[in-house]
Amino acid sequence: MPLTATDDIIGPAYALNRGVGAFNVVQLEHAEAIVDGAHRANLPVILQISENTIRYHGSLAPIGRAALALAEQATVPVAVHLDHAESEDLVHEAVRLGFTSVMFDASKLPYGQNVAATRAVTEYGHRADVLVEAELGEVGGKNGAHAPGVRTDPAEAREFAAATAVDCLAVAVGSSHAMATRDAVLDFDLIARLRSATRVPLVLHGSSGVSDADLAKAVSAGMTKVNISTHLNGIFSATVRRELHRQPAVSDSRKYLGPAREEVAAEVARLLNVLAGV
Repeated sequence: MPLTATDDIIGPAYALNRGVGAFNVVQLEHAEAIVDGAHRANLPVILQISENTIRYHGSLAPIGRAALALAEQATVPVAVHLDHAESEDLVHEAVRLGFTSVMFDASKLPYGQNVAATRAVTEYGHRADVLVEAELGEVGGKNGAHAPGVRTDPAEAREFAAATAVDCLAVAVGSSHAMATRDAVLDFDLIARLRSATRVPLVLHGSSGVSDADLAKAVSAGMTKVNISTHLNGIFSATVRRELHRQPAVSDSRKYLGPAREEVAAEVARLLNVLAGV
């Protein structure tokens, strides 16, 4: 199956009020695990590459092309998404490489500047048939400080969605990036009001901090795209530690990265079923 347009995954999910899993790629093993998990669940998935991960690898192309190659070889729909890009140049590079969607994050800017910058990126993305996601109401935790009290205002979200013509909107409803515990308290009534106000698919960032039950409730309330990263990283790292403890003399990295990849694949499959309501 060829690389799938992100809108071909998110659009039907939004119409049917179902959730779509979007999982962050840090290394090749993560990408392989995510696609494997999608195969096991027989459900679509979105591979995400963040600006932080690009910095880790030194550039976008190597890890980006690897993700695109895995998507091309998949037998379920797989899209490739640029996550939390604050640079327009990086957005342009991702589009040139063949990414099917981008998330432009200008949420730290004053509202008017956020609108103007996001509108420019949206127009560029649409000329290339690329879905564009933006953020309104900064979701905390990117620098280690959770901000669970931040909320996106529905009236402002309606105005922002109309002014920017974005395809998806990341909103602040109680979750926070980089949470290591799954005890975030979401505002489900706010999610429903935001969906009604914006009439575009909503994106839940910081979903690693949300329990299975609340992920399902968030989708029922109106969330469509659900981003998960830290939770999978925790599983990956815990498995590596376990295997190195079990095999202290091991030198072949495949002996501990392979089991970590397997554990992540199993969790991706499980979470995709939770989000799809299966």
